[in-house]
Amino acid sequence: MVVEREYRGPVQGAIHDLRTLHRLWMAVAFPQLRQDHSVLGRWQPDAGRQQVLYYAWAVLGGLALAVAYPLLLVGLATRFYSRRFDSAGTRLGLVGVLVVTAVVWGLLTLLARLRFSPTGFAAVAAASVVAVVSAGLAWVFVRVDGRPVTVLLAYPAAMNAVFLPPVVAALYSPALADVVFPSSTSLAIWLLDNVLVVGNLNTFFRETFELEGVAYVAMWFGIAVPLGWFLGTVVTVADVVRPKGENADADTVG
Repeated sequence: MVVEREYRGPVQGAIHDLRTLHRLWMAVAFPQLRQDHSVLGRWQPDAGRQQVLYYAWAVLGGLALAVAYPLLLVGLATRFYSRRFDSAGTRLGLVGVLVVTAVVWGLLTLLARLRFSPTGFAAVAAASVVAVVSAGLAWVFVRVDGRPVTVLLAYPAAMNAVFLPPVVAALYSPALADVVFPSSTSLAIWLLDNVLVVGNLNTFFRETFELEGVAYVAMWFGIAVPLGWFLGTVVTVADVVRPKGENADADTVG
């Protein structure tokens, strides 16, 4: 007998996600609403102060969802693609992942050998080696039991495997520099003006560092690690709200 999986369209998927997120939010302040609680489905807030707190918390949760739900969509989209990379990595195995990554960045290194100075070639070759090692570490970390290892180590390693060689190559290629450096500068300004304002970190970075040369490499390494943590975290949230076995083919929206 063939069991048909229920199709959930984008609207139904969004409603399901919002309800799940709001239920989780409510359970933070009211443990009686948790799924493992004995009074689930029978509890109602008492009239008076508790009822006011209940509805105030519910409204606050609705406002929080306006910010949280776009992040959930990022998590679903990231999970959609990371599953495919993970599936490909499983089929290839560790040696296969290392070989494929070495071939991809090896071609960039070969191009650097033909077009760049010896110093530029050496820099790109070193970045490519780091990227290959990072790809291998990401493969290993994903297969270590435990979500914290995946979030804290696997995702940042994968980000470095992707970002590092092109940024280093841009230091020695005018064509790549015209693409990478203006975008990197714009991103750095946005981070300084909007993210690193806490504790006047933006002032510290502006007075201490000049965004030129190897500083671009350091910048992207610094971005790759928290970006990996961010993506790993939103994927974790997506797994809680929409478990992997549920409507698996519609991760991105519904």
